[in-house]
Amino acid sequence: MIRMEQRTLGRTGRDVSVVGLGTWQLGADWGEVAESDALGVLDAAVESGVTFFDTADMYGDGRSEQLIGRYLTSRPDAGVFVATKMGRRAEQLPENYVLDNFRTWTDRSRANLGTDRLDLVQLHCPPPAVYASDAVYDALDTLVTEERIAAYAVSVETCAEALTAIARPGVASVQIILNPFRLKPLDEVLPAAAAAGVGIIARVPLASGLLSGRYTKDTVFAPEDHRTYNRHGEAFDQGETFSGVDYATGLTAAAEFAELAPAGATPAQTALRWITQQPGVTSVIPGARTAAQARANAAAASLEPLPGATLDAVRELYDRSIRPQVHDRW
Repeated sequence: MIRMEQRTLGRTGRDVSVVGLGTWQLGADWGEVAESDALGVLDAAVESGVTFFDTADMYGDGRSEQLIGRYLTSRPDAGVFVATKMGRRAEQLPENYVLDNFRTWTDRSRANLGTDRLDLVQLHCPPPAVYASDAVYDALDTLVTEERIAAYAVSVETCAEALTAIARPGVASVQIILNPFRLKPLDEVLPAAAAAGVGIIARVPLASGLLSGRYTKDTVFAPEDHRTYNRHGEAFDQGETFSGVDYATGLTAAAEFAELAPAGATPAQTALRWITQQPGVTSVIPGARTAAQARANAAAASLEPLPGATLDAVRELYDRSIRPQVHDRW
């Protein structure tokens, strides 16, 4: 098993690998992944040094959690910290974010994951009013007292939501979209989180695959893939698909980004290394649908730091091509 750099995940006090594994792909919305392949992805990640899995109760309506639970039962020595999320299986109304529902939701996740106490539960991009509700945080504190969960956190769509959550003393971490096509969190969110001792989990790190450089204008995604049905926010927040960037614009920018990859590194690995280099980032959580992808993503942790000229080039590319589409929206 490879040893990867570990960083402390904010107020949890627990160390996690700098490259983790996002498991949305193993549940739904990215095309079908067979159970044997999904378990192979989890195993390849662990063997490559990953000690952090991110999941949610809605990924495949619990399939992702169940697969992780099954895998970790077979690998009790893996030492994996599991962060899950709750709230998106219910109607998105602030009044649904109450203690009784939290108990029900976390009990289901505990059963799926096969554990008495969840390592970390994140509010899953709830309605904006939820982030400012004293009652919500009181309820989350109760879950900690009842030992249903060890810690709680938030997953957000916007920088404003992140800043609201960071101000709360019990929030352990913030999960936010951060990649070379989404630079706004660098301005205020990452510095504020670092000052408060709050962890940052970077999601959608490859802009739904755009930054891998593998797609073209002729690429066809499966009908059940959100890159087919959510390009304009038809099903959920548009920013979750291609980071909110128009597909054609993203393809052109991704081709430019690929030219910045150092020798021996893929564009995807370069994007992941760029993220882990940003001050305040705890872990980045790329998804994988194959064991080979999981191993390649984990290998990004061992790349040399990108030089200043590359960092400057990423900023210039963003300001020129991407910023007008995304910066003021999220």
